[in-house]
Amino acid sequence: MPRILYVDDDDDIRQIAEMSLELDPDLEVRLCSSGAEAIDAVASWTPDLVLLDVMMPGMDGPETLARLRAEASSAAIPVVFITARFQEKEVERLKALGAAGVIAKPFDPMTLATQARAYLS
Repeated sequence: MPRILYVDDDDDIRQIAEMSLELDPDLEVRLCSSGAEAIDAVASWTPDLVLLDVMMPGMDGPETLARLRAEASSAAIPVVFITARFQEKEVERLKALGAAGVIAKPFDPMTLATQARAYLS
């Protein structure tokens, strides 16, 4: 069963994402509210995919991605950014940081699980 870690500092968005991803009964979903929490979660529960908000207080998405890439145990886990800044230049910048992809926010709750599955190897 594929494991997806969803990271966002907004409680409401996390709840919507959880319900959206759980529309696919074959996905195991965990939630984190910060980059630091995500680093800890990945160390103890290795996900197959991380869906990561870009703008968060403290450790933002790009810094969280850099920390995940720096650890051998999490370096190969695909990370997909979720962001409201979906202009082409921003998408290119995020991919250049090592993201597997970018999903626009607000995302469509009915298709989030399908979009996430596209990044599972």
